[in-house]
Amino acid sequence: MAGLRTLVVMPTYNELPNLARVVASIRAQGFQVLVVDDSSPDGTGELADQLAAVDPGVAVLHRAGKLGLGSAYVEGFRRGLALDHDLLAGMDADGSHPASVLSALVEAAASAGGLAIGSRYVRGGAIAGWNRRRRFLSHSANLYCRRILGVQVRDSTSGFRCYPRELLERIDLDKVVSDGYAFLIEMVYRSLRLGYPVVEIPIRFEDRLAGRSKVSTAEIRKAIALVPRLRWEQMTGSGPQPAKAPPEPTEPATRQGPVARE
Repeated sequence: MAGLRTLVVMPTYNELPNLARVVASIRAQGFQVLVVDDSSPDGTGELADQLAAVDPGVAVLHRAGKLGLGSAYVEGFRRGLALDHDLLAGMDADGSHPASVLSALVEAAASAGGLAIGSRYVRGGAIAGWNRRRRFLSHSANLYCRRILGVQVRDSTSGFRCYPRELLERIDLDKVVSDGYAFLIEMVYRSLRLGYPVVEIPIRFEDRLAGRSKVSTAEIRKAIALVPRLRWEQMTGSGPQPAKAPPEPTEPATRQGPVARE
C-alpha cells in the first residue's frame, strides 16, 4: 500500500532452481526482499548474493547451518523491524505461493490491522499437485488446531502471510518458542490471543516445480506437541495477554476471508 514500507522475508534452503524467479516476481510489485539462507549446499546463498549485488531492494542474511523455518522468520522479522518496515510478509521460495496475490495480502493486513494469511482452505482457495496423503495430513493438521485451540482459522499452517509491525512488536519475538514449522501455528495463536484479527485470502497453492519439501517427520511431531502446550497456556492464563484496545481496521480488507477470534 502507498506510504507503507513492506519487506518480504523468504527463508531458503536448497532453492537454487526457484529463487531468481520468485524474487523477480516480488520485486516486480515494488516490495523489498530479505532472503534468509541456512547455508544451502546447492549455492542458493551465493545466488541470493548475486541478486542483491544488482538490486538494492534485495538483501541476504546468511546463517550458519540449517536452523529452522521459525527461527529464520524471527531473525528476518527482527531485521525488518529494525529497519522500520511497516509490514512484514512471509513467503516460500519454491514458487508454491502465488506472487500475484501478494499485494492483496499486504493490503488486507494493513486494512484489518492484523495477520493476513494466504489460505488454501477458504472458499476460492485450492491446491494443485498434491497427492491424497499430503492433502489428508494438511487438512488434519488444521482441523487439529481448530479443535484443540478453539480457533476458527481454516489454514493455520500456510506460510504465505503478512503481519503489521505493531502485531510483531506485541507478540515479542524473543518469547516465541517454535523454531521450525510449528512457528506458523504459534503465530496464529498468539495473534488471536492478543486480540488481533486474522483474515484469510483465498490462494491457489501450486506444488513446487523443483527441489524437495523440507517438512520432516520430526517437524510434524514438534507441531503436534506444540498445540497442547498452547492450549495449556490458554487454560492457565499464562503467556501474552489480550491487548486492552485491539486496533480498529481502517477499512474492510480486500477479499478477506472470515475473521477468526478466540
